[in-house]
Amino acid sequence: MYVMSPYTGSLMSDEEIMKKYNSEKRWGLAVCIDLGECDHGKISSKEHISKFAVDLANYIDMKRYGEPIVVFFGDEPKVQGFSLVQLIETSQISGHFAEDTDRAFIDVFSCKEFPPKKAAEYVQDYFGAKKMEYAVCFRDV
Repeated sequence: MYVMSPYTGSLMSDEEIMKKYNSEKRWGLAVCIDLGECDHGKISSKEHISKFAVDLANYIDMKRYGEPIVVFFGDEPKVQGFSLVQLIETSQISGHFAEDTDRAFIDVFSCKEFPPKKAAEYVQDYFGAKKMEYAVCFRDV
């Protein structure tokens, strides 16, 4: 597994990532997106989160498999919020939205290429986050 994040050095561009993914015939590509200082109304709205799953899948050209699953749970304020799973034909979009701290954690995993930086920036904008970090992971065995 090959992982890139701001803590391991500079990130490749989307074009470089997709070229590496295809030329090395990797099995999967993942982006992990951490958001901070999100718009509280957006991360605490089941409707907004459900629409996000549909819109992100369309934005990165993924075919959804079924409707988004969005469930609110958590006994402790630190973890309380909505969780999301959207199956896509090439894997999944998932996320958790921490209402107490206005943070969100979104993962996109696919065996079809997609632009991770572009996806991360889209996610940041969608939830009005003032802070964003992301890491890219090439999956393979």
